[in-house]
Amino acid sequence: MVAAGQTRRADGYADILRPPDFAAVFLENQTLALARTGRRWTANGISIEAEPNGSELPIRIEAPEAALMRVRLRWKANVPERWRILNDQWERSYGDLEWRGILGERILPWYFLAFDGQATHGYGVATGAASFAFWQVDPVGISLWIDLRNGGGAVRLGQRTLEAARVRIRRGGKDETAFEAARRFCHVLCAQPRLASAPVYGGNNWYYAYGRDCSASDIQRDSGLIAELAPAGGNRPFMVIDDGWSVTNTAGPWERGNDRFPDMPGLAAAMKRQGVRPGIWLRPLFTTAEVPDGARLRGRDGRNSILDPTIPDMLETVRRDIRRMASWGFELIKHDYTSFDLLGRWGFGMGADLTDPGWHFADRSVTTAEATLALYRAIREAAGGALVIGCNTFGHLAAGLFELQRTGDDTSGRDFHRTRRMGVNTLAFRGPQHRAFFDLDADCAAITPQLPWDLASRWLDLLACSGTALFVSPDPKALNSISKQAIQRAFAAAAAPHQIAEPLDWMETTTPGRWRVEGRTVAYDWYGPEGGTPFPR
Repeated sequence: MVAAGQTRRADGYADILRPPDFAAVFLENQTLALARTGRRWTANGISIEAEPNGSELPIRIEAPEAALMRVRLRWKANVPERWRILNDQWERSYGDLEWRGILGERILPWYFLAFDGQATHGYGVATGAASFAFWQVDPVGISLWIDLRNGGGAVRLGQRTLEAARVRIRRGGKDETAFEAARRFCHVLCAQPRLASAPVYGGNNWYYAYGRDCSASDIQRDSGLIAELAPAGGNRPFMVIDDGWSVTNTAGPWERGNDRFPDMPGLAAAMKRQGVRPGIWLRPLFTTAEVPDGARLRGRDGRNSILDPTIPDMLETVRRDIRRMASWGFELIKHDYTSFDLLGRWGFGMGADLTDPGWHFADRSVTTAEATLALYRAIREAAGGALVIGCNTFGHLAAGLFELQRTGDDTSGRDFHRTRRMGVNTLAFRGPQHRAFFDLDADCAAITPQLPWDLASRWLDLLACSGTALFVSPDPKALNSISKQAIQRAFAAAAAPHQIAEPLDWMETTTPGRWRVEGRTVAYDWYGPEGGTPFPR
């Protein structure tokens, strides 16, 4: 029997581009069910408007007197039991993206895909939302949770109307694969991605140096190698200096290099003369500099402080640091850790809570999403003409602002099975976001003595022909004629535009081994003769 308000569709599509059937608001110590009056749901001076506007459903909230935590919207729907659902994640993925059956408690950040056996349908909120939003799906309905909090506390909107999110959905067709449907849906979610003008490829020193004992001379050596192995032509490779160059190695102030990197502008110029485009890493909110108590987030950890970006002076500090690196001559700026520094948790531990309770930003009138967007916009503005890549950042908020996005947790130069779990998973399941949200970076192909070459070379090969960004991290100790030739072939492929590689067995496994690459099917063995190892260690 179909309950009142539900619609049974033979094609497996559930239409929720309509006013929700239920709305509730969560205050600090109270939950209110709202009553519908026309286009609005109201209670105790709080108002939520959710009326379709063309192809989207804007969610607008007013609460002039109340302090808000969350909103829950619910649509009755006869969800087909045959649905297979693909999740997204809050920031990077951690080998945890997968197609699964219906699990009512499953948290689906930002958007989800539903395959009904014949077509794939998309449900989500547009990128750049003023809130954090996640979905839940059960046999009798679909829920959207909108997190409006300010840090771990309530937001105080005052007299303004907040457009918290815009719901967008796409009904799939039987003439497209699930991957094609996912790609088209990602374009629906992001109207104006900011994209690099040419494919991005090159080197990054992290996965063999890991921030230790690297120096300007090492970077110049690596730059020479990258330039030597890159194809001739105008699309020159990048060489990214990762963590380990600053005075404190992993924290600001970001005003100069350490004694192993005495002249950062000079190094950038030398790298350009060698034929590479210089890139650099920083953690913009983390510093050892003195910061006033009221300008720090969640106290002080030893010598380190986390800047509160809702304070204008702290946001200007970030701008100055980014401008400085661009003025040094760096053409790619990789900023890291902002999701962890803002919320104090890694993405895999955020769940429905996102962060610990009991703290808030200095400016309590903005949501956490708005504070994050202000930070990202400041970084984008300050970078000028340099490309920006986010790592450990909220991709759904970064879309349209940054050209590139690290979409998965770290691969490894020490344990290939970490690369298999993290890298292959994010390339497959976030591949639909490539050039819909940004250029996708599934992370480096490390070439080190610790990695079996037969496995490491497969990851290098797939990345090179995937159409996404390719960064290699080659340890000089692991280089020989075979590995150099492989990098050379990979760079030649990665320097030219390609269609995104499509995982063919992604509904059966979290680590797809069969891929459609430029019209041909390629199989990869990610395990080798010894199989997998326990993870994590």
